[in-house]
Parts: sequence; structure tokens; C-alpha cells
Amino acid sequence: MTLALVTTGGTIASVRAPDGASSPVLGAADVLAGAVARGEVAAADLRVVDLLAKDSSALTLADMQRISDAVAEQLGTPGTRGVVVLHGTDSLEETALLLHLQLRPAAPVVLTGAMRTADSPDSDGPANLAAALAEVTVGRPGVRVAFGGRLFEAPGLTKRSADAPDAFASEAVGALPHLAARVDGVRVDVVAVHPGVDATHLDASLAAGAHGVVLAGLGAGNATAEVVAGVRRCRDAGVPVVVSSRVPEGVLTPSYGGGGGGHDLAAAGAVHARVLRPGQARILLAALVASGADDASVRAAFAA
Repeated sequence: MTLALVTTGGTIASVRAPDGASSPVLGAADVLAGAVARGEVAAADLRVVDLLAKDSSALTLADMQRISDAVAEQLGTPGTRGVVVLHGTDSLEETALLLHLQLRPAAPVVLTGAMRTADSPDSDGPANLAAALAEVTVGRPGVRVAFGGRLFEAPGLTKRSADAPDAFASEAVGALPHLAARVDGVRVDVVAVHPGVDATHLDASLAAGAHGVVLAGLGAGNATAEVVAGVRRCRDAGVPVVVSSRVPEGVLTPSYGGGGGGHDLAAAGAVHARVLRPGQARILLAALVASGADDASVRAAFAA
């Protein structure tokens, strides 16, 4: 039985240039060799796949779909015991959820990355890779993330720190639907909400042809009267709007009304994400749109 190691770029595959800029130039074999040299990982016969070499901040939905396709291909290769995916941390939570929604693998798929470049004296990549390989060896089916000495289920994951080695946290999420439809032709925008915001950016997304919009709302999922009016315009155009929050933790409740709060947004047709934060809410909405889900199905999925 063989393990597959797929690299997509990110800090774990990056080194720092003389001008101080970091870029993902290492292939999967190089990352593995570095981990072996640091004593974190024993020499192993892995099938390596150099898929992408991108900062994960630059990944598109098409890129994430390509990662999902590559993982599915590796899982379908006879004798594969599991797959480790090396990924940048900026959008790791998004790709992890897409893999969960699309693949529901019977073998283990574990994503990991790093907060410090591969050439840093205190690089955390080798230890994270070792943890990911160990989890795959255990053989539990499903998609997980190994990072900073912890193991996370894919749904409910968020990046909580811009610099801590233990960069991720998670919220418990209920069962999400299996959504196998491809997302590479879907556009879902995230629109930030701030106190006093108008609907300029929401209207711009609608005009740009977005298939769905996620509001990064205030508090438990609130906005303004102007945004509520923009949500009505989206509803009339058949474009679903999901309300998440810039607040990193807690359950969202559409309770405030009279000035553009969550109750007003819900009355205008928006769907509140119970737990998912904007990044993962975008992925779930894109997968639902790609699957042709109706309003009731969208509401049920985000109630998990």
C-alpha cells in the first residue's frame, strides 16, 4: 500500500529570496527530503505529485477543483492507502471543505501546511507533515487537517492567527450534504460589512455576474438597511445571499430588526450560516449553486 503526497504550494513549500520575499518553489519530494533531514519524518516511499506552486491566497475555485480532482485520482489509484495534501494556510480551510463535500473518501485525506518557510530555522512544516503522514497511516476515512499539533475535521475550520504555529480553530458543524458537482464555473463573492456600509459592493457583485454572495456581517450576522435593500435586489435576480460574520466564533442568530439587522436580512431573503465563517460559507454556497440546489436545500445546508 502506498501513500500519495500532493503539493499545491504555500509556505510549507516556500523559501525566502535575498530580497525577503517568500515564494513556493519546492516540490513535494523537496519538502519530504527537508522533513527527513530535520529528523521529523522517516525516509518513506511515497508517490509524489507536484500539482500547483501557488500562494493559497491566489487559488481560484478552479484551482481548488483541480486539487479535488487530483486527490480523487490518487484515491482511485490501486494500492493507495491515503493522501496528504500540502497547502498554503490562507485558504486551507476552503479547500479542505471542498474535498469533504465532493469526495467523502473511504480512505484518509489529510491536509497540512506551515506558518514558517521551509528554510526557517524553526520551520513548522516538517512536524506538520509528520503529523499528517501519521494520521493517514492510522487509516481513518474522511478529510482532516493536521496542524500545530492538533487534528481538525474539515467542516467548521477557520484560520484564527496570522502568525501562531497553532493557527487554526474549529466549530462543531452538523452533517453537510454530499455535493459532487464541479465548482470551477461558479462565482461566489464575499462582501465585507462594516458599520454604516451601503450596498455598493453587493450591487457590484450582482452586476459582475456572481452566482451567489456571502456577507461577512457584523456580530451575529447583521448589516444595514442599505444592505438589506441590496439583498432584496439579489433575491429578485435569483442570486442567493448567505450571511456569515467577521466574528470568529459562536452561533449566528438572525434576531435584530428595524435597522438592517439579521432579522431584516432574513426577511429580505438572506440565509444565515449557523456556524460557518465566510471562507467556508463561500465554498458551501458554490457547491450548492453548482448542484442546482433550491432555496430550501440552501437553507437546510447552512442550518447544520
